[in-house]
Amino acid sequence: MQSTSYSLENIRKDFPVLARKVRDEKDLVYLDNAATTQKPIHVIDAISDYYKNHNSNIHRAVHALAEESTEAFEAVRDKIAKFLNIKDRQEIIFVRGTTEAINLVSYSWGRENVKKGDIVVTTEYEHHSNIVPWQLLAQEVGAEIKYIDIDENGELILEQLDDHLATGKVKLVAVSHVSNVLGTITDVNRIITKCKDAGAKILIDGAQAVPHMKVDIDSLDCDFYAFSGHKMLGPTGVGILWAKKEHLEKMQPFHGGGDMIREVHKYETTWNDLPYKFEAGTPNIADVIGFAAAIDYLSNIGMDNVRAHEIELTAYALEKMKNVKGLTIYGPKDPQKASGVISFNFNDVHPHDVATIIDKNGVAIRSGHHCAQVLMEKLNVAATNRASFYIYTTKEEVDVLINSLEDVARVFKL
Repeated sequence: MQSTSYSLENIRKDFPVLARKVRDEKDLVYLDNAATTQKPIHVIDAISDYYKNHNSNIHRAVHALAEESTEAFEAVRDKIAKFLNIKDRQEIIFVRGTTEAINLVSYSWGRENVKKGDIVVTTEYEHHSNIVPWQLLAQEVGAEIKYIDIDENGELILEQLDDHLATGKVKLVAVSHVSNVLGTITDVNRIITKCKDAGAKILIDGAQAVPHMKVDIDSLDCDFYAFSGHKMLGPTGVGILWAKKEHLEKMQPFHGGGDMIREVHKYETTWNDLPYKFEAGTPNIADVIGFAAAIDYLSNIGMDNVRAHEIELTAYALEKMKNVKGLTIYGPKDPQKASGVISFNFNDVHPHDVATIIDKNGVAIRSGHHCAQVLMEKLNVAATNRASFYIYTTKEEVDVLINSLEDVARVFKL
């Protein structure tokens, strides 16, 4: 992959962990990027610099360190706004991750707007983070959860959404932009249009989208969008909820405490302005600043280059995997319709056994239900293996994966 500033070779040099040896001095082949990505030295240095030179709480004191820290922290909001084409920085809420963002919407928006008999629609390939909060809400208020099923290609059957919306009871549609298991890219624009016509709100889980493709929030015109920093080169413990100001202004706070208040009296409190109304307590200052370095890094590469690289790798891997005996691949086989994620199983071989065998060759993949047990039930499996690529993944690493899978086939005489 080539970009204006980086080659793949140079990109790999920026990630110290990729030089590691594991399992009897094997080269690390890291293919668990859908779980979390590795961090470039720029991100690591940004966090270190903050603690070495600027460490202070923000928004409160007037001394030099506090002003430096506050300025650096708030500048990240502006970077995110530019990166995702968000017009109003007040609509950007810092949270711990996608999970907290969705729970915030479920609690602060859902409990005011979803009532008994209403419907929340989600999909069969959602992460638990975009199912469980709605189940809790539905149980509390007496609402219903409805699902959009997937077809044999791992794509949504959107005609089912039409049926749900036709009831006139759907208050919210909550969908992932990209499936964390199948890699399927959801046609969110089509879903948004359907929801607007029916008067339903839409929340998009962008945890697997923002790291891998260009996302334009202003053009999407959804109601809520959530994603995590650690899946796009940033630190853990940092996420973003974007929501339209018209919703945020009406929503009650999710947490109570410092910085989300304007005034506190014995028996009443008034709330701070947006976005601080939803950012109680001392935030994760250092890691938010580290997240800014991750955004700079990806911006320098260019998200179109990130996407092109993953399409090329996914196509290469899918072609190679066709020749591995006993292998079943789930989800879209067209790399244009998926992100850099491939989920698979061997006939009658437990995914944990597969992951353990290939780990001996230094290959790190994920095995399990991937926090998507509704999807596992649909696929009629307990778990799958998942290989996921990112900006530093090479075709040579894919070859190591393929050779390791062939080892599995030989061990189990497939």
